[in-house]
Amino acid sequence: ILVPALLYLVQNSLLYTALSNLTAPIFQVTYQAKLVTTAIVSVMMLNRRYSFQQWICLVVLSLGVAIVVLGESGNKTQSTPAGEQSLTVGLLAVTIACLSSALAGVYFEKVVKTVAVGDKAGKPVSVWMRNIQLAFFTILTALVQGWWSAKPNETGAHQPYLHGFTGWVWILVFLQAGGGLL
Repeated sequence: ILVPALLYLVQNSLLYTALSNLTAPIFQVTYQAKLVTTAIVSVMMLNRRYSFQQWICLVVLSLGVAIVVLGESGNKTQSTPAGEQSLTVGLLAVTIACLSSALAGVYFEKVVKTVAVGDKAGKPVSVWMRNIQLAFFTILTALVQGWWSAKPNETGAHQPYLHGFTGWVWILVFLQAGGGLL
């Protein structure tokens, strides 16, 4: 379960990079490539089969993402000064985040459907137990990442771990956690 936890951590870190380098509409559209990536990874790792109609839908989705990205890159004729958004960095971050999300999701599905070693009844571990394990490792890796990346402020003092968390941020955290459990 540590593997998908690390992959989800990579994904979430890259999403911040993507959001800081892409406009909100471009980010939303390009992040839809996660569906296509997940479908391809599930075919490779789970031997899943999709109907012709499903593949057509995925191709149309991919074409839509490509058209939006090409339209955005055509609008960026001037170079971006330092500190501004970079379309290339943002798209690379979204691409790796999509791949990381797909690998984590499909790997987690494979783990959930696998019979536990030593289980005499041949019954897989419940989805709830796997989610609790995933949450534990995700929290553990996020705490390590937060400790590792802690930077001092202007006065040289270190900020508290949850510095800047307002009520709205906590609402988003609980919405994301609830969505993960669903």
